[in-house]
Parts: sequence; structure tokens; C-alpha cells
Amino acid sequence: MSDENMKPATAVADISNESIDLLHKAHGELRQQIGKVIVGQEDVIDQLLIALFSRGHCLLEGVPGLAKTLLISTLSKCLSMAFSRIQFTPDLMPADITGTDVLQENRDTGEREFRFIPGPLFHNVVLADEINRTPPKTQAALLEAMQERQVTVGQTIHQLSDPFFVLATQNPIEQEGTYSLPEAQQDRFMFKVFVTYPTFAEERQIARQTTSDTKVDIQPVLTGEQVVNIQHVVRQVPVTDHVINYALALVRQTRVGEPGAPDWINEWLGWGAGPRAMQNLLVGGKTRALLNGRTHVSTEDIKALAAPVMRHRITPNFTAESEGITSDKVIERLIAETPDKESELTSDPRLGKIFAA
Repeated sequence: MSDENMKPATAVADISNESIDLLHKAHGELRQQIGKVIVGQEDVIDQLLIALFSRGHCLLEGVPGLAKTLLISTLSKCLSMAFSRIQFTPDLMPADITGTDVLQENRDTGEREFRFIPGPLFHNVVLADEINRTPPKTQAALLEAMQERQVTVGQTIHQLSDPFFVLATQNPIEQEGTYSLPEAQQDRFMFKVFVTYPTFAEERQIARQTTSDTKVDIQPVLTGEQVVNIQHVVRQVPVTDHVINYALALVRQTRVGEPGAPDWINEWLGWGAGPRAMQNLLVGGKTRALLNGRTHVSTEDIKALAAPVMRHRITPNFTAESEGITSDKVIERLIAETPDKESELTSDPRLGKIFAA
């Protein structure tokens, strides 16, 4: 890491040691509690917790049987907050998620009036299980809730609880009976996390642990108020102009036909990442910095989160797919070709077109 990453351009935020200690303690205890049930998946758990502390939603993708649902439900038990699980199916309707107005008779007046019956979205933690098993009409019912944290039914706006997280799971889109999430909805997720197969040692431990008659007691670690306080602390972490420029360089290079985009990007991508990618890189970087004992963001934080933040926000075209080029390979090459030192970043002729745009 260069020394330039160590010098915040703005005044260091007044982040109390008590707040940092709370974050570190909560992170350690959450990892410990989740580890009682989930074997391995260290990176997945870390990214899920970063999303939680960053006030972001998270999408977990993997084949059936990799404990995606179990991981989220275990996390919910570690949080003293209202939890609901929505099992997405082909016949699920938008009102089944958001709630609906029901005509009821007022026993005092005898008049009929509409009464709103809240749906499962009116909880702090919402597990959208197998979100790509339901058609786009119902998937889209989550858009307003995820972005504005409110639900509109009829002409009435209903505010959701704070904190509010959508933690979704999905099977790979190649599997039968699935509906690919619309790009607009994928963009609402802070991270898209790939859940992969366990190692041999991990799977052996899973075999022992899940086929015996043992009960695991999960203890709550954080309240909703504490989670909100941690989220406010995260936002106070300063970011240098250099790190912001580095994040912008990564994101803006993915935009086909824009100044500074490499030729291979124009050949491989059909669509690039929008501003939410940059925002999530920086906020996630703040959380990761605090978890690593720093009160400022470095380019290493941005690099570490580039894949989960950007993989669902860029679209390889047919040419790239035919050559086996995935979103992750595009991101990996971008990181390799983008200098992280400030002097090299600002003096690069091609990247200079990005900063001048």
C-alpha cells in the first residue's frame, strides 16, 4: 500500500474508540455465532456483514444445497430485529409481499372502510428466498422498498422499519424454472456474492455436524438501534480524493463508448456500471477499513470489494461470452491495468480522459 493511501485529504472524522470497539466486538461475535451453524464460507460471511453495516442489500447466488438460506436465517437469529422469510414461487403476487388494503366493517359506526394489512416487507430483515423463482412483476414489487424504504399501496405511502435489509438468494440463471432479475433490480443490491462448493475438509465437517443429533443455541448480538448507530459511524469515515478517483476510474472504465474506456471494454461489454457502483464501493470500503482497524479508506479496500459490487452491474456481450469472458474476469483485468498510486493514476493519458470528462 502506498503512503498516499494513508493520508486523508480531509480532516479525520471524530470517530470514538467506543464506536469502533462496538463494531469490532459485534463483528467478532456475529462471526462466532454464525460459525456455530455455517462451516467455512468465510468470504461470504464477511461480505454479508459488510453489507449489513453499510446499510446495503445483498444477493447470494449459488446452486441448491450450499446453505444460502441457512446462513441468512442464522444471521437473523443473531439480530434482535423483526425477521420474515418470503419463499418466492411462480404464483407469488406483488400484494403478497407489500401488503394490501382490505375492506372491513367498523364495529363502532357500522361503516365499511379500507384497512391496510402489512405484508412481510414490514420487517427489519427480509429473506427473499429463491428470488429468481418468481416472475419479474413480483420481483419488481421490491424495487421501491429496497431503494426508498417505503411501499406505495393505492395512493398511500407506507414507511418501512429502520434498519431494513433485503437478503436474497437465487440459483444460477442456467437452472430450469428461473427468471433472471431485471438489471434495475440487480442494481439495488449492494453486493452480489457467489456461494461456492465447500472444500473437502469443510464438507467432511458438514457431514459430521449435520448428521448428528446436536442442537445449536444462537444468541442475539445486536439490536436494531445498535445496527443503525454502526451505520452512522461507518458514514463518518473519511475518503481521500485519490481513493475516490481510483473508484471512479474503475467504474467509469466499464462504460462502453465513454472517454477513457479501454478498447477491450468496448469489445467485451454491452453495458457498464452506473453511479451506484461507485457509491457502494466507497461505503463498503469505509466499513472494511474500520473492520481492519483503520479510520480511512485505501485503494486496497476498493480492490477487495470491486467484484461483489460490480459483477452484477456490468454485462458481457455475446462476443465475450463466446470467449468465456465473465464479469469477474473483466473486473480482474481492470484492477490489474488501473494504477493505484496517485501519481501514476493522474498521469495516465487514457485515464486522464476520464477525469477530464
